[in-house]
Amino acid sequence: MTYRTVMVSLAVDQDNTRLLAVAAEVAKHFAADVIGVAAADDSPPLYYASGAEAEKLEALSSDALQSKVDALQHEFRSALQGHGAALHWRAAQDIPARYVAIQARAADLVITGGGGTISDPCTVPDPADLVMQLGRPLLVVPAQSGRIDFGHVLIAWKDNPEARRAVTAALPLLRRATQVKVVGIVEDDISRAQAQAGVADVVAWLGRHEVAATGLVPDEAGNVALQLDRLATASEVGVIVAGAYGHSRFREWILGGVTQYLVTQTGRCALLSH
Repeated sequence: MTYRTVMVSLAVDQDNTRLLAVAAEVAKHFAADVIGVAAADDSPPLYYASGAEAEKLEALSSDALQSKVDALQHEFRSALQGHGAALHWRAAQDIPARYVAIQARAADLVITGGGGTISDPCTVPDPADLVMQLGRPLLVVPAQSGRIDFGHVLIAWKDNPEARRAVTAALPLLRRATQVKVVGIVEDDISRAQAQAGVADVVAWLGRHEVAATGLVPDEAGNVALQLDRLATASEVGVIVAGAYGHSRFREWILGGVTQYLVTQTGRCALLSH
């Protein structure tokens, strides 16, 4: 298993420099084809116009949007030239999350920007929405400077289907890492012994797939997002692998949760699967 085709979802009206740099690094690592994708639905407010005037405003908006998409394609090709096996481009006037989710059928891995700032869903796909629709692993890249260290990976283990799919989807990345740590946090629904048994099984499973990993169950219970952040910072982790929305999405939206933390934090990449 490897990543033969990587898709990078570019945002209209946001800086994509960091995102393209990570996509170039992933493409180079795996000698993968890269598909650049951009979509936006930038319809103007027409409540004050009608008839020919409304049509004129709509045409102007579409032309402006097309100019932005054309500029994104140029930026994509300039940044990725010489990094991937082949470059491809797809774009449309559509809701970004919907369009990217459809196009993801052509990719092994989708890369998108983090959701740390409030953004317009008509111009930027929300990673928290995207991961629910893709059926593919999603690598979320925070918008900050500096190189991501793919050699140091932390697996946020929870014994549920989402985490199992995430670890399986991350295998190509894990095989290339120099340090992989599997972390299980004790929560209300599991005992320490159960957490330790689960982590040990995952470490052993990874070993059978040519990944040398270590396991850790911290003494502290609960506060999963906070503990993951502390451990990732202490170990200089570049990527956290996790299942997305192990609890209901509504619960995470109301109370906060690991998925919300991972798509909004700015310290490292997150590879998510649902």
